Amino acid sequence: MMEGALSERSRPFGLEVVGDPYDVFGPGVIGHPLRPLLRWHFSRRLRQQCLAAAGVAYVTKLSLQKRYPTQGMNVSVSDVDLAPGTIINRKLATHYSSVDLDRDSAFSAPRQPQPKESFRLVTVGSLEQRYKGTDILIDAIAQCVKAGFDLTAVIVGDGRYRPDLMAQAERAGIASRIQFPGWVPAGKAVRDILDQADLFVLPSRTEGLPRALIEAMARGLPCLGTAVGGIPELLEGDSLVAPNDASALANSIQRVLSNPSAMGTMSRRNTVVASEYSSDVLKERRHEFYLHLRACAEAWDLARRT
Repeated sequence: MMEGALSERSRPFGLEVVGDPYDVFGPGVIGHPLRPLLRWHFSRRLRQQCLAAAGVAYVTKLSLQKRYPTQGMNVSVSDVDLAPGTIINRKLATHYSSVDLDRDSAFSAPRQPQPKESFRLVTVGSLEQRYKGTDILIDAIAQCVKAGFDLTAVIVGDGRYRPDLMAQAERAGIASRIQFPGWVPAGKAVRDILDQADLFVLPSRTEGLPRALIEAMARGLPCLGTAVGGIPELLEGDSLVAPNDASALANSIQRVLSNPSAMGTMSRRNTVVASEYSSDVLKERRHEFYLHLRACAEAWDLARRT
């Protein structure tokens, strides 16, 4: 049933908010003639849904909650030592993600990078839309190569923009430095690619909470990303750049690769942050959320029948 019908019947419902339509329909992301109208419509609708819901689960700790609040208390349970969520007026707001990293297979020890002459970058994401900013990464790599850095890159993912991105790399004179393996199965195949890289880069134009970034952090990779969506909740200020800025991204790549000590610090921090998204941590939050929704539904049904 649609949210409107549920609200009209005062029937409780829950939401999981995994992305931000305000960013999805932002300039440069989707080239639809009705983009501004779609941006306004879907953002407004999501705000209304969150306000009407009995419970809302967000993939971020703060960013989506600020733009799409619920009427219940916004409970932050991001620490490994979880506190129970608080329910006010039969409403609950919590956060968890669908990442659920398996600690036995997904996590590795922090890295201890050493000075070297050549480097390998990696990014992972769909190429079906321009969300992931892969075109910006290609421009940044070209600038780094021009500045004298010996870089290669692996762009994991597939979609309709893959041929355009390959042509862009050709025009920039770096086609021989960039691999496009296409779609790669999740799990060991992706982890093997991550383990062979020196730096993970996610230059997204929009994000909820990116699984690919958390997986790279769990493998101890130093990471760079853009300050959009939930990425600033994962990376610190020096690891963030503005979206759509190839020059700033190139400068950050060069700065990080020139400092093995900083890369080691980033690696250690990333493994700690990624541990907050292990399956044993997230399971409790998800369980609490669905228990709350079941209690609301049972109370509604009892009131309806009496």
